[in-house]
Amino acid sequence: MEFGHITYQPGKVARIIFNRPKVLNAQGYQLLEEVDQAFGLAASDGGCGAIVLSGAGRAFCAGHDLGTEEHLRHCEAHGFAKPNDPDLRRKVADMYDFYVKKTLAWRNCPKPTVAMVHGYCIYAGWMLAAAMDVVFAAEDALFLPGMVEYFSAPWDLGPRKAKEILLEHRFITAAEAFACGFVNRTFPADRLEAETLAYAERVADNTLSAPAWTGTIKAAINHMEDGMGFTSAIEAAYTSFCLMYGLGAHSSARPEGGGFARTDVARRNFARSRPWLERQGLCEPDTSGE
Repeated sequence: MEFGHITYQPGKVARIIFNRPKVLNAQGYQLLEEVDQAFGLAASDGGCGAIVLSGAGRAFCAGHDLGTEEHLRHCEAHGFAKPNDPDLRRKVADMYDFYVKKTLAWRNCPKPTVAMVHGYCIYAGWMLAAAMDVVFAAEDALFLPGMVEYFSAPWDLGPRKAKEILLEHRFITAAEAFACGFVNRTFPADRLEAETLAYAERVADNTLSAPAWTGTIKAAINHMEDGMGFTSAIEAAYTSFCLMYGLGAHSSARPEGGGFARTDVARRNFARSRPWLERQGLCEPDTSGE
């Protein structure tokens, strides 16, 4: 199978790599369709014991595609709603399929999954990382959670911490994400790939030697979360997201300011919170002199 927006590398540790580095791996519908196909290939491959999700270039994923020519052409060709499409009914249906239904399916992939995050992990990037079983990150990675279609942030960070970060709207460092329990392990950027793949190899060995053991562990933990209401909360939060969208929350977002993710605001608020983060050991001291 040929892919245009991802690279798929089958094997004991299958790799799914976002491959739109020029736009920091922004998620268009084509990319997400290909990610879904790749997860299906890996899940059905008897020689695959683990899956690593990562991004090519400078970032894991900078969020949703805000309207590149590639994305607009794909939407036009396949009848999908375009960004800011006035047909909200079609827009809501498309977003549910791509950002809720598919993401829940990847969360429940029968093979163990690992997100390998470097650079930026913004909004829709957070969603894909959150759907994986384990998240490893470069020490200099920056994360931006938000009120998005797959709203897992309260589960990923805890309710009170999620309120603190989302209400202020700021980037968080890999160290802070680790302290909150969203990131499992952090590594120097030049060691991230080797350490992640080594871990995935060990997990794959376990899966291939005792698939019922690892499969049961993953399913039982997901079922525990679902018993606490995870999937129903994700579904309900999507309704809230659609209400926010319908009320025009996206309309005031400037493309030059980062669009709906408002990365300019998140960056400014991160800078304002930096002294506190440094005192807590959650951020390296700023030596730029700015």
